[in-house]
Amino acid sequence: MAFQPIIDVASRSIFAYEALVRGENGEGAGEVIARVPPEQLYRFDQTCRVAAIDTAARLGMKTRLSINFAPNAVYEPATCIRLTLAAAERCGFDPRQLIFEVTESEKIRDVPHVVRIIKDYQGRGFLTAIDDFGAGYAGLNLLAEFQPDVVKLDMALIRGLDGDRVRRSITSGIVATCRSLGCEVLAEGVETLGEFRELRDMGISRFQGFLFARPALEALPQIDPALWDQLDAAGEA
Repeated sequence: MAFQPIIDVASRSIFAYEALVRGENGEGAGEVIARVPPEQLYRFDQTCRVAAIDTAARLGMKTRLSINFAPNAVYEPATCIRLTLAAAERCGFDPRQLIFEVTESEKIRDVPHVVRIIKDYQGRGFLTAIDDFGAGYAGLNLLAEFQPDVVKLDMALIRGLDGDRVRRSITSGIVATCRSLGCEVLAEGVETLGEFRELRDMGISRFQGFLFARPALEALPQIDPALWDQLDAAGEA
């Protein structure tokens, strides 16, 4: 597992780490998941959850831990969450620190099933998120079905938006919609101070991306103290 920090610029702190699966030779999550047969998705999903929790506990993570789950894996949420909670208890990791993300970039075959999972997790007090929002398949239709705690803007949507009026307009519209629904917006894939500045001006305070830290294998990347000053200055510019 690799981990990438999600920062909160308002408190100048790391809010959470997202767990990212990697292959034996460093392959990214997309390449790894593409090799998983459909009938093995549930087992793969469970293996990744346990590995993420085990590693986070071993590394002494004190923040929230954000875990992706496979939207097309067929399982019952109550059974699935029992295994997750058992792993957390065994490792001594506080399960209240878990965030569950469902990706919007993968076409969901059974939307009502995924909605049931999300609502079950929400009912248990876990934070939930839509990952890669704006990447393509469900978009606003998925948001209309359920309102997660967090909506993570896809990097393709925000790439270069500081120099692109259309992207700024679309992004600000999404931010306004999410705000009216009570969903926090998190910008992921941020790579430049210009992108950060525009997003900060829209009222976003939580970010993820190479500008802040790259994912690290079996480690918890920290934020360079000098970067906080740069971000403060960019936000005030």
